[in-house]
Amino acid sequence: MWKDFFYYSRSQRQGIIVLLVLIIGVIAFRMLFPLWLEKRELEKDEAFEEEYSNFIASLQEKTQEKKKKPLYPSYSKMERKLVAFNPNTADSITFIQLGLPSWMVGNILKYRSKNGLFRKAEDFKKIYGLTEEQYKTLHPYIRIPSQQPEIKAPVEAVTLPEIKYENPVSEKREIVKYTPGTLINLNLADTTELKKIPGIGSVTAKKIVQRRRQLGGFYHINQLNEIKVDANQFESWFSVDENDIEKININKASLEKLRAHPYINFYQAKAIIEYRKKKGKIKNLLPFTMLEEFTEEDLERMKYYVCFE
Repeated sequence: MWKDFFYYSRSQRQGIIVLLVLIIGVIAFRMLFPLWLEKRELEKDEAFEEEYSNFIASLQEKTQEKKKKPLYPSYSKMERKLVAFNPNTADSITFIQLGLPSWMVGNILKYRSKNGLFRKAEDFKKIYGLTEEQYKTLHPYIRIPSQQPEIKAPVEAVTLPEIKYENPVSEKREIVKYTPGTLINLNLADTTELKKIPGIGSVTAKKIVQRRRQLGGFYHINQLNEIKVDANQFESWFSVDENDIEKININKASLEKLRAHPYINFYQAKAIIEYRKKKGKIKNLLPFTMLEEFTEEDLERMKYYVCFE
């Protein structure tokens, strides 16, 4: 009975053999593949190390070749030639041909730029780095022409009569000041008119006009205190008309236009733009009393400079 259990047909036996071969193959692959992979990685590492070593070796060879090369290769090929030379006019090529190294040539040129001329052959000894032997070799070839100072005949001093020129244009014209009781519109007066008020000079007049241009006009004389001009001192001289103020259309002005005004900062200008996008046309400043970007003082100042057209 048990023999029947282990009996297989020919095709079944072939299938079992194939299955066993596949199982053995899978087991062998799992065992051998890591070894093959490790061997391959080791070969790659060895190849990389070899390439790296060759690369370092080639760099070292190039570095040694550069060190062997002279700093001035074109100069090193020059044949030494002793010729007569003037150390005050000779160029660097001439000094190289005389057998002097390039660094010493640089010292010669520096000496000429700082100390002037070589007045005699012995002055050439002062060059830093020049040995006694080099000086003795070059001394017979040094040629410094003698220069005689040009003698000029003395010129007698002639005293010319002093001439005075009258220039009425350059004379300072005295500014006529207004008499007390004169009243000037602060929003219309130019610098010339402002300077006619006692106590106001060119600097103060320019400050007032510049501030007025930034604001668009003044609604109260006390605004002069913002530019460090004493409003109390000039209160009796100025009148202010709010109708002369140039106002900003808050429903059409851009963010840049709004924030350019001294009384509107960036966050306030942005809040106005955002409110305009969400709610539409602005009719008054009342909605902004609920926003944290605005204080009562801010809105009080702004109301003179905005319109709602």
